Amino acid sequence: MKKDFLCMEGVSAATLTKLMDDAAEMKKIVLSGDKSTDILKGKTVATLFYENSTRTRCSFEDAAKYLGATVTVVDVSTSSVQKGESILDTGRTIEAMGTDVIVIRHSASGAPKYLADNVGCSVINAGDGLHAHPTQALLDLFTIREKFGKVEGLTVTIIGDVKHSRVARSNIVSLTTMGAKVRIYGPPTMIPVAAEKLGCEVCSSIEDAFKGSDVIMGLRIQLERQQKGLFPSYGEYAKFFGVTPERMKLANKGAIAMHPGPVNRGVEFSYALCEDECCYKDIQVTNGVATRMALLKWILED
Repeated sequence: MKKDFLCMEGVSAATLTKLMDDAAEMKKIVLSGDKSTDILKGKTVATLFYENSTRTRCSFEDAAKYLGATVTVVDVSTSSVQKGESILDTGRTIEAMGTDVIVIRHSASGAPKYLADNVGCSVINAGDGLHAHPTQALLDLFTIREKFGKVEGLTVTIIGDVKHSRVARSNIVSLTTMGAKVRIYGPPTMIPVAAEKLGCEVCSSIEDAFKGSDVIMGLRIQLERQQKGLFPSYGEYAKFFGVTPERMKLANKGAIAMHPGPVNRGVEFSYALCEDECCYKDIQVTNGVATRMALLKWILED
């Protein structure tokens, strides 16, 4: 039985393939005129977000509703957390109400695992500090496979603030597990020390980053998780590291641009790229609902 989903480390290619296969079926429901099912009727999913979120939180809530589960939204800003309640007591309180799954986002790396180790219900990591964002990596995998029919053998280049990105860390693990070649590029101050040990190649120039790539994955500048002064200005960043339609022409034919959102328009992605047909950021959002439906079903089906 699967209890928790906390990171991409240790998740097999077979499991990722099954989740993507199920997500393809779930997407049919998302795009249908009637999105109501009773697949998880009688189950309860609670979202517990200590950090701001639009895409991840809403997609989890919609995913649970589409599957027929009851959804409890815990508003941390008005909960007993403001009275000093610990994450453990908050989690155990939610569990005591009969909750089957807690979806948690927290600024502290390791918080979801700490909660999972101390409650009996399932815990899904919706992003923890600099550590991991496994469901984002899952929807990115699904988006790539949906576009190209495979992941193995493709080249994916991640551009931007890799050092402070939990999305990048989870994607590097899942993409290499599925047989993709992963490259990274960004300001030297935003590239992890000994990045090659993560299983990826560091590109030497912006031209090299695009050439031979099937997927360009931009990252949001993580201003809330980094020290100031890691790059001169937004304009400088856009000039030397921004993704544009012109630069996408250097990539392989049919290459796509992806971004976990929210996009800082004119910085990581140019305004023109955001409206280009090669930009898949909105498709990723739709696929996020489908993959999280597949994940909830997988967690609770036993």
